[in-house]
Amino acid sequence: MIQAYRYALEPTAAQEQALRSHCGAQRFAYNWGLSFVRANLETRAAEASFGPTDDQLTPAVEWSAYGLRRAWNQAKAEVAPWWAENSKEAYGSGLANVATALKNWSDSRDGKRAGRRVGFPRFKSRRAVWSCRFTTGSLGLVDADRRHIKLPRIGVVRTGESTRKLARHLDRGSGRIRSATVSLQGGRWFVAFSVEVVRAEPVRVQSGETVGVDLGVKSLAVLSNGRVVPNPEYLVRAQARIRRLQRRAARRRGPDSKTRTMPSNRWRKTQAKLARLHVKVANARRDGLHKLTTELTDSYRTVVVEDLNVAGLLANRRLSGRIADASWGEFRRQLDYKSRWRGATLQVADRWFPSSKRCSACGVVKAKLRLRDRTFSCDECGLVLDRDLNAARNLAALVEIETSTASCAGTEKMPAGNPRKTSSGAMGIATGRSRAPSDPGQRRGCESVAQDLALPIS
Repeated sequence: MIQAYRYALEPTAAQEQALRSHCGAQRFAYNWGLSFVRANLETRAAEASFGPTDDQLTPAVEWSAYGLRRAWNQAKAEVAPWWAENSKEAYGSGLANVATALKNWSDSRDGKRAGRRVGFPRFKSRRAVWSCRFTTGSLGLVDADRRHIKLPRIGVVRTGESTRKLARHLDRGSGRIRSATVSLQGGRWFVAFSVEVVRAEPVRVQSGETVGVDLGVKSLAVLSNGRVVPNPEYLVRAQARIRRLQRRAARRRGPDSKTRTMPSNRWRKTQAKLARLHVKVANARRDGLHKLTTELTDSYRTVVVEDLNVAGLLANRRLSGRIADASWGEFRRQLDYKSRWRGATLQVADRWFPSSKRCSACGVVKAKLRLRDRTFSCDECGLVLDRDLNAARNLAALVEIETSTASCAGTEKMPAGNPRKTSSGAMGIATGRSRAPSDPGQRRGCESVAQDLALPIS
């Protein structure tokens, strides 16, 4: 599998200048490749307006990374006479990035790419993320003290922490470095190694129970066993300092593209403090999620979560800030790969499964449940329970539902209700119906299971 190892760097002044030069070279190559392709497309579009055949048009340029690199090698002496000051990897990575962006745009336009429509790539300004990727050359770790790395044309750079975990994989032969990406984030330089790691087969967790996890805003997570994980609200707690720094920056002289006014040094310092504060908040949030997901995958055999439409939920102006601060998407991503590493099972409930509206005791689904109703009250059995705890218990019961219905041989999943609100994927049986088996005895067994788990049988 491909795994990333990220370390903070402590470069010297000369090394930092070299890193900035390489990142600028990658941005320059990206913009050159984009302008090269864009000029060709505009020329062909202008010629096509006169009605010639395709053979009479200007030949189309190749969008692949190899094609753009060949064109760059022919033009670099003219467009960038200083190209020899940096490693060829800086220019190659910029051209590879623009080739990927153009391919995504082309596939999205032709309907070959799923998801939201991708627009035509834009030029990168100096305010974009400073990064550069190396794939060849003197690239790796220094085994002297495991506190240094090697980068092409930059040399040996000290790291802020030990690289022993990655060094052990390299010494055993179970890891191979594919590339290294340096980036400037929050005023600090980082390097991320993309490593091809051979991991041993995980030992399947034999002990432990099934747990349902209901994510929320008031509480970060509510488990089906009654445990409530409070929401740290890292960004909310830092809002006072963020607003203070933003007001301070507003009083400084900032950049203005219309008048070409250069920002003052005090404005730059304030922006640097603001960037460091945001990085601190992001690091604290990521650390808390890592601790929670590691504990869940180590303690429970099966973890059940909902398939939340996080991108759609962020459209809510009132809750978008809190949802982004909770980082539900990152929580799901970490659970996904950690469950495979540690031998646990991650079950994802269908997006339209009514976990909040369904009674965890009798299985009756309420017709309407408002968001402000934080307590679930069942009109049939009289159950009164916290809304999030009820949803978590319904998620945990999905594993029992799937196991019990799968034991009924000859059953088949059938959609129920709105066909656009059902899924045949993971846990789709929670919202589906079972076709009646031909054997009467078998049907009676399925009916007993359905009665116990409040599933409809037709």
